[in-house]
Amino acid sequence: MNDPSKSLVPTLVADSVRLTDEGVDILDRRVFPLERRWVHCATVEDVAVAIEDMVTQSSGPFFAAAAGMVLAARQAAPSSDRVGHLELAAARLVATRPTNNLVRQATDRMLAAAHAIGDDASVAVAIEAAARQAGDEYLERSRQLGRHAAALFEHGDAILTHCWGESYLTEAFAAAIRDGKSVTAMVTETRPYLQGARLTAESLGEIGVEVTVITDNMGAWAMAQGRVTRFVTAADRVTLDGHVVNKIGTLQLAIAARHHGIPYHALVHGPDLEAPTAADVPIEERDGDEVLQVLGTRTASRLAKGWYPAFDVTPPDLVTTVVTSRGTFEPGALRTRNWDDA
Repeated sequence: MNDPSKSLVPTLVADSVRLTDEGVDILDRRVFPLERRWVHCATVEDVAVAIEDMVTQSSGPFFAAAAGMVLAARQAAPSSDRVGHLELAAARLVATRPTNNLVRQATDRMLAAAHAIGDDASVAVAIEAAARQAGDEYLERSRQLGRHAAALFEHGDAILTHCWGESYLTEAFAAAIRDGKSVTAMVTETRPYLQGARLTAESLGEIGVEVTVITDNMGAWAMAQGRVTRFVTAADRVTLDGHVVNKIGTLQLAIAARHHGIPYHALVHGPDLEAPTAADVPIEERDGDEVLQVLGTRTASRLAKGWYPAFDVTPPDLVTTVVTSRGTFEPGALRTRNWDDA
């Protein structure tokens, strides 16, 4: 039974990127929760490498990139073009994960603060204030999104999710708990980094949700057996025409959900205004060697090679609802809303 008295702010979400006087400490999500290890980043390049190496995932790169921009501002030489230095830092950070645009959102926000100040020495203070404000607003928008998502849930729902949606997903379940709805979660392990088995399971379990882990190839059968009533994922991007870009494997589950008459809800703060269609979203392809191992241990034949597109694209006809911080929408209706104030 879910216990609403338990903390509804998982530590994995609330405290994973720490900005200090010495640099940025990032919780290593490649090993969490089996280990609680922190990676120290002294420079913006260290932060960029940490993002590329999957030290932080899901929403984590948003906070890491914002903190990285603070380091860049602190370390800009007094006689240099400080804003130019920050623009170079932003370009480096954005290049780390091209499909998920949270890094771009964070760096754009920091650059706007820098341009407002100019090359004055106070730019570092302004960037740090902007980073902290952006983080607070990000979490508040996630809470708003969660309330809209929970309104779609029904008491007794068995919700299948894929990969890890961080504050998008945890806020949705937390809001359902606050509403008195008892819901359970079934999470795919999510190869090759096992985000579902480690991160989603830990975060939802921490707030009192009953969690069942399945392998990535069990989802359709779970639906066929009546073990799933709703399919819910976060989205790395949603285009203005309603395509959902998310962790590889989302598409096959959306197809199975449609076949079995199960609604699919995609969670995102808002659509990407710079991506009218799916053709406008680059799909990151990571080193194929990553799929030949699990948590550092080789699991594939040494005679094989790997292929790793990190994301796939689910077309709008397979998506029931796009849940945003501003409400719920059918995928085809996203273009009709004015998102300028979102």
